[in-house]
Amino acid sequence: MRVLLAPNSFKGSLTAAQAAAAMARGFVEGWPETQTVQVPLADGGEGTVDAILRARGGRLVQREVTGPLGRPVRAAFGVTDGGKTAVIEMAAASGLPLVPPEARDPMVTTTRGTGELIRVALELGARLILIGVGGSATVDGGLGMAQALGVTLLDARGEPVGPGARGLSRVARVDRSGLHPAVREAEFVVLCDVDNPLCGTEGAAAVFGPQKGARPDQVPLLDEALARWADLIEAESGAEVRSRPGAGAGGGLGAGLAALFGASLRPGAEVILEMVGVGEHLRRAHLAVTGEGRMDGQTLRGKAPVVLARAARDAGVPAVALVGAVGPGAERMLGEGLSAICPILPGPMGEAEAVARAEELLEAGASRLARVLKLGTGLAGSGG
Repeated sequence: MRVLLAPNSFKGSLTAAQAAAAMARGFVEGWPETQTVQVPLADGGEGTVDAILRARGGRLVQREVTGPLGRPVRAAFGVTDGGKTAVIEMAAASGLPLVPPEARDPMVTTTRGTGELIRVALELGARLILIGVGGSATVDGGLGMAQALGVTLLDARGEPVGPGARGLSRVARVDRSGLHPAVREAEFVVLCDVDNPLCGTEGAAAVFGPQKGARPDQVPLLDEALARWADLIEAESGAEVRSRPGAGAGGGLGAGLAALFGASLRPGAEVILEMVGVGEHLRRAHLAVTGEGRMDGQTLRGKAPVVLARAARDAGVPAVALVGAVGPGAERMLGEGLSAICPILPGPMGEAEAVARAEELLEAGASRLARVLKLGTGLAGSGG
């Protein structure tokens, strides 16, 4: 029995690599004869750099950049393919965990630090820039990122605008004449962890603004600022981005990169599954096991588990998910290639305890799954 273990991270508790290792220990305990292969996944959010460097090799580069609140933070990105490719997680410089809960306010948080990481990567010689846009603290449409790379953004009086969505709402003119020269030599690929458009009821402000600290009365202001931004950058570039799937990812960073730098917007999980060779692993597997902290309807918007499930279905390999919690819409995963969704909690448990015990719970859940599979194999082999 060859089992592919390909989980996403369990956000707030386990990296994808830690989750895969816990699953492997569980399978060894529950069914020692199984052969497991660990392939941690990501979808453009947490773990993207780690997943790609594990599969492709490379190194981490660290720099001090501008954090989401304007204060310096230490951030890292990956360099692979002999230095030709850089892999950046915007969360490393502009992520929600970098902002204390009481200070979260997308009217002021900025993506400038993400732009500074891109600049460093370009100056080191990378010409393929992969940017994972999950986990951001921002809804600035990529304004700060653009400023860090030489785009001049002025208000109606000809003055430079400030950071965040507040600055975004004041932009009246976009000038790319000072753009860093290496930008024009590079290819940018946005690894989108969701497929939301930029504006509207499914857009960056309405869906993700509250998670980043936006008050109910601020959400319409954020959406209006993004709509005005779309008008400006579409006029400047000639590229339509407002309704493009993934344009709302990263608080609209996807839209800014697409319009100003010609970036392609791709489902992050699909790109990462290709880069880590999941297709080849599936050809040798009898079973695929994925997982994440919470599986719900949002998983189907392009998260790693649904992309893995579809790939397994296409390869004729059954797939199962081990999850921390099940939310509304999770049952739709059963139509996307999953044969079963298996919660790992053994009974009622508070969130804090579940997070603290995540590794232990996931290992035990994998062991239970392995024992059931072993029993089923034995019953199938016993005849009628």
